[in-house]
Amino acid sequence: MKKVVKFGGSSLASAEQFRKAGSIIRNDSARRYVIPSAPGKRNPDDVKVTDMLYQCYKQAILDDDMERDFEEILAQIKQRYDEIIEGLNLSLSLDDEFKLIRENFCKKVGRDYAASRGEYLNGIIMAAYLDYTFIDAAEVICFDANGDFDAERTNDTLTARLKDIDCAVIPGFYGSMPDGKVKTFSRGGSDITGSIAARAVQADVYENWTDVSGFLIADPRIIPNAKTIDVITYRELRELSYMGATVLHEDAIFPVKKAGIPINIRNTNRPEDKGTLIVEATCQKPRFIITGVTGKKDFASITVEKAMMNAEVGFCKKVLEVFENNGVSIEHMPSGIDTMTIVVHQDEFQEKEQKVIAGIHRAVEPDFLELESDIALIAVVGRGMKATRGTSGRIFSALSHANVNVKMIDQGSSELNIIIGVRNHDFEEAIKAIYDIFVTTQL
Repeated sequence: MKKVVKFGGSSLASAEQFRKAGSIIRNDSARRYVIPSAPGKRNPDDVKVTDMLYQCYKQAILDDDMERDFEEILAQIKQRYDEIIEGLNLSLSLDDEFKLIRENFCKKVGRDYAASRGEYLNGIIMAAYLDYTFIDAAEVICFDANGDFDAERTNDTLTARLKDIDCAVIPGFYGSMPDGKVKTFSRGGSDITGSIAARAVQADVYENWTDVSGFLIADPRIIPNAKTIDVITYRELRELSYMGATVLHEDAIFPVKKAGIPINIRNTNRPEDKGTLIVEATCQKPRFIITGVTGKKDFASITVEKAMMNAEVGFCKKVLEVFENNGVSIEHMPSGIDTMTIVVHQDEFQEKEQKVIAGIHRAVEPDFLELESDIALIAVVGRGMKATRGTSGRIFSALSHANVNVKMIDQGSSELNIIIGVRNHDFEEAIKAIYDIFVTTQL
């Protein structure tokens, strides 16, 4: 059996956390391939090493007057790693690595290189601590000349590299372009590296160790002690991640989904917890009708009304082209016989709103056009909803009892999710009402 295990920044923030991760790995011989993140926060007031690296590089490239600040931050970063090394009683020195980093920062090699050093250095420490082979991600994670991830080339390269290596540490978050320049994924991209490695070695499971015991049905900041999701499908996870759930980088799904490999979200501080299992499909019935409820604030809606618009060929296309031509992306588009509503991110839309309004008038000559702002979108997601009668009715009954006015409803044909629009100020109350009706009352 083969497992790929990825540890997040909070799981590797100190020597104490490193020891926890090491114990987890050593307790299961199947955990043969390890993907470390950069050290995260040791406490709420601490700073992540990646953020320190960004700041250090910023000071390095400004001018000579900032050299003292650059040196001070670099020394602080080195101290973080030295404390981990000392706490693990390792006979390891990163002096040469930091000398090279300093030289490259002064050469202005790029922000991606700077950010990647957090994972790179933690990978060296982890490999020494476990006595595993260290593989620089720049040698096996491939981006093309445009900076886009090259999935197939990476899979071929990494598969060949790991073929005869029983145990390895591969830093997360970064790879390289054809010219050798370091390129990073977006923040949280170590999750993607773990998924890529799991596909390459055809792992039985990809374990993603973090500081929570899996996905929660709702945001714990809104619902204290929210219940954990036992099993969730890739499709459900995509819906929840898109609308704000952030335990796992949403792009981490694709490599393992292609290979049919499940992801297990686990808690480094509570290794006895089973966490959440993410799978392509399952016969296992969910504990509750809904799998999760989440959402985001600060959307705007533009409602276009015109009599007989349904009979006007190309009407929707003309309206959507106005948004496209102004570089505004669309989130949702519920519609009726004579109306269509376009929901967009408010901050992206505001500076272009008058151009969009004028463009719509020119394109389709609407009878009426209305703008609404400060809208929150809530996604109620669950594979159990399709087989359950009255789900929508229960949602709206709960919202009514909570005195929450529904501004918009958008349900996909798959019946996997229902999107509800409410006012920003009603967002938390709406989440609580939906959680209570489907979870609290069922316990």
